[in-house]
Amino acid sequence: MTRSLTILGATGSIGRSTADVVLAHRDEFRVEAVVGGRNAAALAQVAQRLGAKFAALADESGSEALKQALSGTGIESGAGCSAVLEAVERDADTVLAAISGTAGLAPTHAALKPGRRIALANKESLVCAGSAFMTDARRLGVEIMPVDSEHNALDHALAAGFNRDVEKAVITASGGPFRTWTRERIAKANAKEASAHPVWSMGSKINIDSATLMNKGLELIEAHHLFDLEAERLDVLVHPEAIVHGLVQWNDGAITAGLALPDMKVPIANALRDQGRLTMDLPRLDLAAIGRLSFERPDEGRFPCLSLAKAALKAGGAMPTVLNAANEIAVEAYMADQIKFYDISEVVEIVCSTFSRRSISAPATVADALGIDQEARQAAQQLIRDYAETTRL
Repeated sequence: MTRSLTILGATGSIGRSTADVVLAHRDEFRVEAVVGGRNAAALAQVAQRLGAKFAALADESGSEALKQALSGTGIESGAGCSAVLEAVERDADTVLAAISGTAGLAPTHAALKPGRRIALANKESLVCAGSAFMTDARRLGVEIMPVDSEHNALDHALAAGFNRDVEKAVITASGGPFRTWTRERIAKANAKEASAHPVWSMGSKINIDSATLMNKGLELIEAHHLFDLEAERLDVLVHPEAIVHGLVQWNDGAITAGLALPDMKVPIANALRDQGRLTMDLPRLDLAAIGRLSFERPDEGRFPCLSLAKAALKAGGAMPTVLNAANEIAVEAYMADQIKFYDISEVVEIVCSTFSRRSISAPATVADALGIDQEARQAAQQLIRDYAETTRL
C-alpha cells in the first residue's frame, strides 16, 4: 500500500537522505509536501525530484523565486509561516520532521494529528517542550519514530525487554574533531576547525554541538522523553568508529546494542517502514574488516557542555529549554567569531544559573516553551554583548 509523506526540512542533510530512501522505494511512497528554509532553487529541485504536490518555503521573501522555479510543473507553492503550516496540514500518513533548531518546534507540533506517524529528527521538540509534546502525541495517538541514529538504535535495543529492567541506556559519540586535543589547544580552535566532524556530514551548528559534546547532552534529554527513562539511567560513551550507536544494559547483566555503518539512510528507512523493513542498497557492516571497536568515557573537563546538559536534565522544569536557547545563541556568536570556544559553555552556564534561581516549571504548552526560549535567548544575547564590551575595554 502506498503511504503519503510530508518532509519538513527537505533541503537539509536529513531531508536529502530521506529523498534517497523514498526514491529507492518509489512504489511505496507518495510525497504530499516538502518544506525548506530559504533556498528556493534547492526546494524546487527536491519537489520535482520527489513529485511532491506542494512546496513551502519558510522565508516569505522567497515566494516569487519558488513560484518561478516551479512554473509549469503543476506543483503548488507558498512561502512564509502560513505556507509551512499548510504543508503540515495536508493529508499525509507520515511527517518527517527535520527542520533544525527551535524553528522546527511549532511546525513539528502542528504535525501531530490523530493516527499519524512522526519520524522525528527535530530534537528541539523534545528538548524545549518534551513533556508537552509527548503528552499531546499520546493524547492524539501519534506514533513517534526517532530518526537520530542513537535513538533509533536505542529503540531497537529496548524492544528486547521491558523498560523496568533497563539498568542503563547508553548513546555513543564519535568524540568530535577535538577528541584527542588538549584543553589549551581546544580553547584556541576556530569555528572552521570545530565544524570538521570526523564521521557525519551535518549542518555547521550541529557539527559545533558535536565538537562541544552539547549534542550528546541534548540527545540524553531527548532519550528521557522518548523512552521514559530517568537521568540516572542514561549515559554517554565515546566511540570513535561510530558503529555502535546505542546500547542497553539490562538488570541481568546482558547488553543489547544497535550497530550500523554511519549512514543516516539506515535510521530513516527504519523510521519510515511499515509492516516490514525497507530494503536498502547500502554497504553492509563487516565487523571482521573493521577488526576493533573502541570505547572511552567522555572527558567532561574538556567538554563542559555535556555536564551542563546533564545538570539541566536532572534539574528538569524549564532548564532544558533554557539550556538549548542559550546554546543556540552562543554557537551563533562563536560561528560569527564574536566569542571563543569555551565561551559557549560559559554563556550557557551563566544563563542557566540565572534562570535556575527562578524555579520555572516545565512548559505546559509549546507556546510556553517558545516564550521561555525567547527570554533565555535575550539573556544570552545580552551576555555576549557584555563580553564584546569587556573585550573593547
